[in-house]
Amino acid sequence: LLNALEVVGKRIDQVQLVVSGAGAAAVSCLRLYLELGVKLENVVVFDKDGLITPARTDLADMQLRFATTRPITTLAEAMQGADVFLGLSAANVLPAELLLTMAPNPIVFALANPNPEIDYDLAIATRHDIIMATGRSDHPNQVNNVLGFPYIFRGALDVRATEINEAMKLAAVHALAELAKDVVPEMVNQAYSDTTLTFGRTYLIPKPLDPRLITTISPAVAKAAMESGVARLPITDWNAYEDELRGRLGANQKLMNRIISAAKANPKRIVFAEADNYKILKAAQTLRDENIAYPILLGNHDKIRQIAQANNLDLEGCQIIDILQEDAKRAEYAELLYQKRQRRGITLYEGRRLLRERNYYGSMMLETGEADAFITGLTKDYGKSILPSLQVIGVEDGVKRVAGMYIIQHKKGPFFFSDTTVNIDPTAEQMVDIIGLTARAVRFFDAEPRVAVLSYSNFGSNPGDLPDKARRATELAKQRYPDLILDGEMQANTALNPQLLQEQYPFSELAQKGGANTLIFPNVISGNIAYKVLQEIGGAEVIGPVLMGMRKPVHILQLGASVREIVNMAAIAVVDAHRGGKGL
Repeated sequence: LLNALEVVGKRIDQVQLVVSGAGAAAVSCLRLYLELGVKLENVVVFDKDGLITPARTDLADMQLRFATTRPITTLAEAMQGADVFLGLSAANVLPAELLLTMAPNPIVFALANPNPEIDYDLAIATRHDIIMATGRSDHPNQVNNVLGFPYIFRGALDVRATEINEAMKLAAVHALAELAKDVVPEMVNQAYSDTTLTFGRTYLIPKPLDPRLITTISPAVAKAAMESGVARLPITDWNAYEDELRGRLGANQKLMNRIISAAKANPKRIVFAEADNYKILKAAQTLRDENIAYPILLGNHDKIRQIAQANNLDLEGCQIIDILQEDAKRAEYAELLYQKRQRRGITLYEGRRLLRERNYYGSMMLETGEADAFITGLTKDYGKSILPSLQVIGVEDGVKRVAGMYIIQHKKGPFFFSDTTVNIDPTAEQMVDIIGLTARAVRFFDAEPRVAVLSYSNFGSNPGDLPDKARRATELAKQRYPDLILDGEMQANTALNPQLLQEQYPFSELAQKGGANTLIFPNVISGNIAYKVLQEIGGAEVIGPVLMGMRKPVHILQLGASVREIVNMAAIAVVDAHRGGKGL
């Protein structure tokens, strides 16, 4: 109601309200409405026997509170000039012609289930200025108690409240109303096949699948309980409490929650090369709104604004750079690129041409300290996306090659797959480099690497070049990294099954360590196939690819990444930049 009134510009203390239904649900709503500012003298209530008046002798005290002495007898009379209709009664009790007698911009909440007091499509066709809500999920503005009760109870329980009072209910109401005005997460847009969910006539209330509900409503309720004196276990660290609530969404969210919290503590400047893309702009808005990063968007100003306007995106606070308008800066960068690559086949003329490409320009911004991290790859294949950064920034000192790692978030904990993107068919010696990079990255994510080098053979059970390579890589890696928990060669199911390891291969170091959490694949083919199968049918969230071994934070998105994946990678890039400008 609050949001609907805001949309139509009406004051809550002036609206005329007609209610169909006088049961517990209707009375509870009316009590809240009065607390919010609706005037009792502006309320008319009907039940199945007619108008609620003081003359009736069949009413409970809670219903008599809403009795009216106004000179009306029928619903048709009550609806004339009414601003709001609230239905909590039965199907089809509101004739369409009565909508025509309501005030301009009528608000109709027809909440009877499974069929509302008036059909949604009929109501919309009758009054084009109507704001309509039902209890059904197949229409906009679904009103469902799942949006409130679980989170109200959660907040009350977490402070050991002695009761759920009006202050706590009102806190939940205001929290829901404000949440509807925030940027809608992309996962919610995708769930409802709508990329343009924004606050307005058809989006007054959050969707039931919105993961922010628990971290928005429960803290609001808990605070209200504390402020109204009914909390027995006050909360002192609200950030920790919200982290705990996010953890309740599932164990597979904990790692990214930690990363995002760390990013918020110290946001960094991230350059996005492909800013003429809706997903990048949506991610940029999310990053800015949640204070995860300061986005720098490379692309044509007009095109970016057109995309933003078409999708109701607010890019205020995001820096937009049209590199084709930056002649002086491109010339400066071209000279730097020429100095770096003049003995690698790049002339000054070629440098000037390359700096018209956003991947080169963005990489040079990172190299010169005008940005803290660089992200690209959404619309180009991996090899073409990574080459400019390799030429401009290069690999970390002491590192021979870069590699790509995916993080698999699962209820059993995070798993780390490497190399899944860069080294097509590494030698045993090159696999050792990959093992070292991967182990360091796993520790960066606050996990202790337990590494399995994979093949189709278990400890010599099958001959072949691939098992021999994996076995040789294991031997060399143990020599180079003697403190690393590491074994191989082994099959993937063996590595991930502690019981099988203990029963069949008790000599393996991994058998006593709960199995592997870090899988090193013998080539990019097997690694790439594995993570993509898990991503599509495995019930796990895949994050990455995390680029390891670069001298500064550069990350290449997988082609066609979702908005959520872009946001996750940006958060990783921010935390990566916390390492003092070094890459992972």
